[in-house]
Amino acid sequence: MEEVAIQTALCPKVEHAFEILGKKWTGLILRHLLTKTCRFNEIQDAIPELSGRMLTERMKELEAEGIVIRTVIPDRPIKIQYSLTDKGHQLEPVIRSIEEWAELQD
Repeated sequence: MEEVAIQTALCPKVEHAFEILGKKWTGLILRHLLTKTCRFNEIQDAIPELSGRMLTERMKELEAEGIVIRTVIPDRPIKIQYSLTDKGHQLEPVIRSIEEWAELQD
C-alpha cells in the first residue's frame, strides 16, 4: 500500500492567526472587549495580573492587526477608549467556543 503524505504545514494566514491569538493575555483582553468599549484602566482592572506595559504592547498589536480600534476623546483630561472593530467582533464565536470548551474541562 502506498502511504499518503499528510500536509503538516499550515496556511500562512492560519499560522498568523494562531500567532496573534496565542499570545498571553490576548484572549482575555478580547473577551473583555466583547462586553463593551473600555478605557485602558478598565481592562487592566478586569485582568489584574496583566501589567500596564504588557497591556500597552498587546493593544498596539491588536490595533495594528485591525482587531481593536483606539479612540481618543479630546476632553480634559484626554480619554482613550478601546473597542473591537468588525474584524474583532468576528472572533466572538471563537472566543465563546473556547469558553464553552474550558467549562467542560475537569
